Amino acid sequence: MSARRARKPPVLMIHGAFCGPWAMEGFAEVFREAGYTVHVPALRFHEMRPAPSALATTSLADYAADLEEEIAALAAPPILVGHSMGGLLAQMLAARTKIAALVLLAPSAPWGVSPASLSEIAAASALLLRPVFWTQLLKPDRHIALSQSLGGLPPESREAVFARLGPESGRAMLEIMHWGLDMTRASAVETGAVTCPLLLLAGAEDKVNAPGTVARIAARYGQHATLETLPGMGHWLIGEPGWEKLAARAIAWLDDLKP
Repeated sequence: MSARRARKPPVLMIHGAFCGPWAMEGFAEVFREAGYTVHVPALRFHEMRPAPSALATTSLADYAADLEEEIAALAAPPILVGHSMGGLLAQMLAARTKIAALVLLAPSAPWGVSPASLSEIAAASALLLRPVFWTQLLKPDRHIALSQSLGGLPPESREAVFARLGPESGRAMLEIMHWGLDMTRASAVETGAVTCPLLLLAGAEDKVNAPGTVARIAARYGQHATLETLPGMGHWLIGEPGWEKLAARAIAWLDDLKP
């Protein structure tokens, strides 16, 4: 291992809902080129096709427990880079174990943070139309994915990404989108326990985790948080046109942190 790479903390990248490690491939390559050792685990059951029925009732707490084990095996406290649901999991982990820094890309909000946009409220309301959805495997909705999650991509790219999406846990979606109904408070984050620096990047056109919602998340962390809103970008910050500059910005921010 080069001295340059050895001096940098390891990086653990956490993919979002309906995805797998493939979604973080571009970011991982840019970070590796910058001298970081990067780990991109699959969330529980997300590497399996077809997905097992057990995924339907897998909790955010299960995902976080698996990731804690990944972190414990690393040589030093890592930098966590999380997209969407992965950004929420990164916050949960930072409250439980020592983390060097968080880079949160269009992160989902923890327990107690209300949505700031009508599009978020509409998506949550639509989910309630599915009886006991929290016990089901949820397949990607083509209309929602192409118009919202992947809306910032060129049309041909949207189709290619959509084809790689897989099912997600109904329980995890309840814990994120209807946290008020979750008596276990699985998505809760003790924000006072998060003392590492945070960079939160929000797409100005994001309809999934709106910039106003990401601003509310950032406000929870006070002086530890740096919030940047990206004009013209939506939810798929890990692959929309301009993502390379966004990854470079994250690396520059990390490089500017005091040891």
